Amino acid sequence: MGLMEKQVVLIRHGDDSADDRVVTYFRSKNVEPRIVRPFKDESLGDPDGQVVASVVFGGPFNVFETQRHPFLLAEHRWIEQCIERNVPLLGICQGAQSIAHTLGAACGPRAGEPYEFGYYPIRPTAAGRDWFPDELVVAQAHFHAFELPDGAELLAFNEVFPRQAMRYGENVFAFQFHPEVTRTGFRRWQNAPWAAYGKPGAQTREQQDALASVHDAKQHRWFMHFLDMFFGGALDLRDPVSQ
Repeated sequence: MGLMEKQVVLIRHGDDSADDRVVTYFRSKNVEPRIVRPFKDESLGDPDGQVVASVVFGGPFNVFETQRHPFLLAEHRWIEQCIERNVPLLGICQGAQSIAHTLGAACGPRAGEPYEFGYYPIRPTAAGRDWFPDELVVAQAHFHAFELPDGAELLAFNEVFPRQAMRYGENVFAFQFHPEVTRTGFRRWQNAPWAAYGKPGAQTREQQDALASVHDAKQHRWFMHFLDMFFGGALDLRDPVSQ
Protein backbone atom coordinates (compact mmCIF):
# COMPACT_ATOMS: atom_id res chain seq x y z
CA MET A 1 0.00 0.00 0.00
CA GLY A 2 1.38 3.39 -0.95
CA LEU A 3 0.90 6.74 0.66
CA MET A 4 -2.78 7.63 1.00
CA GLU A 5 -3.95 11.22 0.97
CA LYS A 6 -5.55 11.96 4.32
CA GLN A 7 -8.11 14.67 4.86
CA VAL A 8 -9.20 16.94 7.68
CA VAL A 9 -12.76 18.18 7.12
CA LEU A 10 -14.04 21.40 8.70
CA ILE A 11 -17.78 22.10 8.60
CA ARG A 12 -18.53 25.81 8.75
CA HIS A 13 -21.77 27.77 9.04
CA GLY A 14 -20.72 31.21 7.83
CA ASP A 15 -18.45 33.11 5.50
CA ASP A 16 -15.96 34.36 8.10
CA SER A 17 -12.31 34.40 7.14
CA ALA A 18 -10.57 31.10 7.84
CA ASP A 19 -8.21 32.73 10.34
CA ASP A 20 -9.36 30.86 13.43
CA ARG A 21 -7.14 28.72 15.60
CA VAL A 22 -8.38 25.41 14.21
CA VAL A 23 -7.26 26.31 10.70
CA THR A 24 -4.03 27.80 12.06
CA TYR A 25 -3.29 24.59 13.95
CA PHE A 26 -3.76 22.26 11.00
CA ARG A 27 -1.78 24.49 8.66
CA SER A 28 1.03 24.56 11.22
CA LYS A 29 1.13 20.77 10.77
CA ASN A 30 1.35 21.17 6.98
CA VAL A 31 -2.22 19.98 6.55
CA GLU A 32 -4.57 22.08 4.43
CA PRO A 33 -8.06 21.29 5.73
CA ARG A 34 -11.03 20.82 3.43
CA ILE A 35 -13.65 23.41 4.36
CA VAL A 36 -17.26 22.49 3.58
CA ARG A 37 -20.29 24.76 3.99
CA PRO A 38 -23.39 22.55 3.74
CA PHE A 39 -25.64 25.56 4.41
CA LYS A 40 -24.51 26.82 0.99
CA ASP A 41 -25.36 23.47 -0.61
CA GLU A 42 -21.75 22.33 -0.65
CA SER A 43 -21.70 18.54 -0.66
CA LEU A 44 -20.45 16.95 2.55
CA GLY A 45 -20.85 13.29 1.69
CA ASP A 46 -19.73 10.61 4.12
CA PRO A 47 -16.38 10.29 5.92
CA ASP A 48 -14.42 7.69 3.97
CA GLY A 49 -11.10 6.15 4.89
CA GLN A 50 -9.22 9.29 3.92
CA VAL A 51 -10.87 11.45 6.60
CA VAL A 52 -8.71 11.37 9.72
CA ALA A 53 -10.20 14.31 11.67
CA SER A 54 -13.18 16.67 11.57
CA VAL A 55 -14.41 19.81 13.31
CA VAL A 56 -18.00 21.11 13.25
CA PHE A 57 -17.99 24.86 13.90
CA GLY A 58 -20.51 27.17 15.50
CA GLY A 59 -23.21 29.09 13.70
CA PRO A 60 -26.68 30.64 13.84
CA PHE A 61 -28.77 27.54 13.10
CA ASN A 62 -30.93 25.70 15.64
CA VAL A 63 -29.73 22.12 15.39
CA PHE A 64 -33.21 20.65 15.88
CA GLU A 65 -34.77 22.63 12.99
CA THR A 66 -33.96 20.03 10.38
CA GLN A 67 -37.12 20.65 8.35
CA ARG A 68 -36.31 24.34 8.09
CA HIS A 69 -32.62 23.63 7.44
CA PRO A 70 -32.39 20.25 5.68
CA PHE A 71 -28.60 20.54 5.33
CA LEU A 72 -28.42 19.78 9.06
CA LEU A 73 -29.47 16.22 8.28
CA ALA A 74 -26.28 15.75 6.26
CA GLU A 75 -24.26 17.16 9.16
CA HIS A 76 -25.94 14.86 11.66
CA ARG A 77 -25.27 11.90 9.39
CA TRP A 78 -21.63 12.98 9.19
CA ILE A 79 -21.44 13.09 12.98
CA GLU A 80 -23.02 9.63 13.28
CA GLN A 81 -20.55 8.17 10.83
CA CYS A 82 -17.54 9.83 12.42
CA ILE A 83 -18.60 8.27 15.72
CA GLU A 84 -19.14 4.86 14.10
CA ARG A 85 -15.78 4.99 12.31
CA ASN A 86 -13.82 6.41 15.27
CA VAL A 87 -12.84 9.56 13.37
CA PRO A 88 -11.62 12.17 15.89
CA LEU A 89 -14.40 14.78 15.99
CA LEU A 90 -14.66 18.15 17.74
CA GLY A 91 -17.87 20.18 17.90
CA ILE A 92 -17.81 23.87 18.82
CA CYS A 93 -20.95 25.73 20.02
CA GLN A 94 -23.55 24.84 17.36
CA GLY A 95 -21.31 21.92 16.47
CA ALA A 96 -21.36 20.75 20.09
CA GLN A 97 -25.15 20.99 20.11
CA SER A 98 -25.29 19.01 16.86
CA ILE A 99 -23.27 16.23 18.47
CA ALA A 100 -25.52 16.22 21.54
CA HIS A 101 -28.65 16.27 19.36
CA THR A 102 -27.34 13.42 17.22
CA LEU A 103 -26.73 11.42 20.39
CA GLY A 104 -30.32 11.99 21.53
CA ALA A 105 -29.94 14.90 23.97
CA ALA A 106 -32.08 18.04 24.06
CA CYS A 107 -30.70 21.39 22.92
CA GLY A 108 -32.09 24.90 23.17
CA PRO A 109 -32.29 28.03 25.36
CA ARG A 110 -32.24 27.79 29.13
CA ALA A 111 -35.02 29.13 31.35
CA GLY A 112 -34.96 32.92 31.25
CA GLU A 113 -32.84 32.83 28.09
CA PRO A 114 -29.51 33.87 29.63
CA TYR A 115 -26.69 34.66 27.22
CA GLU A 116 -22.94 34.31 27.27
CA PHE A 117 -21.40 36.88 24.94
CA GLY A 118 -17.87 37.77 25.94
CA TYR A 119 -15.27 35.96 28.04
CA TYR A 120 -16.45 33.72 30.87
CA PRO A 121 -14.76 31.32 33.30
CA ILE A 122 -15.28 27.57 33.12
CA ARG A 123 -14.05 24.94 35.56
CA PRO A 124 -13.29 21.24 35.09
CA THR A 125 -15.16 18.35 36.59
CA ALA A 126 -13.14 15.57 38.16
CA ALA A 127 -13.21 13.82 34.78
CA GLY A 128 -12.08 16.99 33.01
CA ARG A 129 -8.91 17.64 34.97
CA ASP A 130 -6.80 15.78 32.42
CA TRP A 131 -7.93 18.29 29.80
CA PHE A 132 -8.64 21.58 31.57
CA PRO A 133 -6.84 23.77 34.13
CA ASP A 134 -8.57 24.65 37.40
CA GLU A 135 -10.11 27.69 35.74
CA LEU A 136 -10.05 28.88 32.16
CA VAL A 137 -11.64 32.06 30.79
CA VAL A 138 -12.95 31.41 27.30
CA ALA A 139 -14.73 33.23 24.50
CA GLN A 140 -18.47 32.64 24.31
CA ALA A 141 -21.31 33.65 21.99
CA HIS A 142 -24.51 31.68 22.59
CA PHE A 143 -27.76 31.35 24.46
CA HIS A 144 -28.64 27.78 23.48
CA ALA A 145 -27.15 24.88 25.41
CA PHE A 146 -27.03 21.10 25.25
CA GLU A 147 -28.05 18.44 27.73
CA LEU A 148 -25.65 15.60 28.43
CA PRO A 149 -26.32 12.56 26.21
CA ASP A 150 -26.42 9.07 27.66
CA GLY A 151 -22.89 7.70 27.79
CA ALA A 152 -21.21 11.12 27.60
CA GLU A 153 -18.86 12.46 30.24
CA LEU A 154 -19.10 16.06 31.46
CA LEU A 155 -15.68 17.73 31.45
CA ALA A 156 -16.28 21.43 32.24
CA PHE A 157 -19.04 23.66 33.58
CA ASN A 158 -20.00 27.02 35.01
CA GLU A 159 -22.97 28.16 37.05
CA VAL A 160 -25.08 29.64 34.25
CA PHE A 161 -24.38 27.01 31.59
CA PRO A 162 -23.46 23.83 33.46
CA ARG A 163 -22.51 21.85 30.36
CA GLN A 164 -19.53 23.60 28.80
CA ALA A 165 -17.57 20.59 27.57
CA MET A 166 -18.22 16.89 27.18
CA ARG A 167 -16.53 13.80 25.84
CA TYR A 168 -18.21 10.85 24.19
CA GLY A 169 -16.04 7.79 23.94
CA GLU A 170 -12.40 8.29 23.02
CA ASN A 171 -12.78 10.31 19.84
CA VAL A 172 -15.55 12.90 20.32
CA PHE A 173 -15.34 16.21 22.17
CA ALA A 174 -17.96 18.95 22.29
CA PHE A 175 -17.32 22.49 23.55
CA GLN A 176 -20.08 25.04 24.13
CA PHE A 177 -17.48 27.82 24.11
CA HIS A 178 -15.30 29.24 21.31
CA PRO A 179 -11.58 28.68 21.97
CA GLU A 180 -10.98 28.81 18.22
CA VAL A 181 -11.86 32.49 17.88
CA THR A 182 -8.95 34.94 17.89
CA ARG A 183 -9.21 38.49 19.11
CA THR A 184 -9.48 39.59 15.49
CA GLY A 185 -12.31 37.15 14.94
CA PHE A 186 -14.08 38.23 18.11
CA ARG A 187 -13.88 41.87 17.01
CA ARG A 188 -15.80 40.87 13.90
CA TRP A 189 -18.44 39.36 16.16
CA GLN A 190 -18.56 42.54 18.23
CA ASN A 191 -19.39 44.47 15.06
CA ALA A 192 -21.90 41.94 13.71
CA PRO A 193 -25.62 42.73 13.50
CA TRP A 194 -26.39 39.81 15.80
CA ALA A 195 -24.05 40.95 18.62
CA ALA A 196 -26.06 40.27 21.78
CA TYR A 197 -25.37 43.47 23.70
CA GLY A 198 -28.07 44.20 26.24
CA LYS A 199 -29.23 40.59 26.53
CA PRO A 200 -29.31 38.98 30.00
CA GLY A 201 -25.77 37.93 30.91
CA ALA A 202 -24.05 39.50 27.90
CA GLN A 203 -20.99 41.61 28.68
CA THR A 204 -20.44 45.12 27.41
CA ARG A 205 -17.86 45.67 24.72
CA GLU A 206 -15.61 47.36 27.28
CA GLN A 207 -15.82 44.33 29.57
CA GLN A 208 -15.08 42.00 26.67
CA ASP A 209 -12.02 43.95 25.57
CA ALA A 210 -10.65 44.11 29.11
CA LEU A 211 -11.12 40.39 29.72
CA ALA A 212 -9.69 39.44 26.33
CA SER A 213 -6.52 41.41 27.00
CA VAL A 214 -5.98 39.39 30.19
CA HIS A 215 -7.15 35.91 29.19
CA ASP A 216 -6.94 35.40 25.43
CA ALA A 217 -3.29 34.36 25.35
CA LYS A 218 -3.88 31.63 27.95
CA GLN A 219 -6.93 30.44 26.03
CA HIS A 220 -4.78 30.25 22.90
CA ARG A 221 -2.05 28.22 24.59
CA TRP A 222 -4.54 25.83 26.16
CA PHE A 223 -6.46 25.25 22.93
CA MET A 224 -3.42 24.66 20.75
CA HIS A 225 -2.18 22.14 23.31
CA PHE A 226 -5.59 20.46 23.37
CA LEU A 227 -5.65 20.22 19.57
CA ASP A 228 -2.23 18.62 19.61
CA MET A 229 -3.26 16.09 22.27
CA PHE A 230 -6.48 15.23 20.49
CA PHE A 231 -5.61 15.41 16.80
CA GLY A 232 -1.85 14.97 16.84
CA GLY A 233 -1.92 11.20 16.43
CA ALA A 234 -4.32 11.39 13.49
CA LEU A 235 -2.02 13.84 11.73
CA ASP A 236 0.85 11.38 11.43
CA LEU A 237 0.63 11.17 7.67
CA ARG A 238 3.05 8.28 7.33
CA ASP A 239 1.14 5.28 6.05
CA PRO A 240 2.95 1.97 6.15
CA VAL A 241 4.15 0.99 2.69
CA SER A 242 3.67 -2.66 1.87
CA GLN A 243 6.71 -4.56 0.65
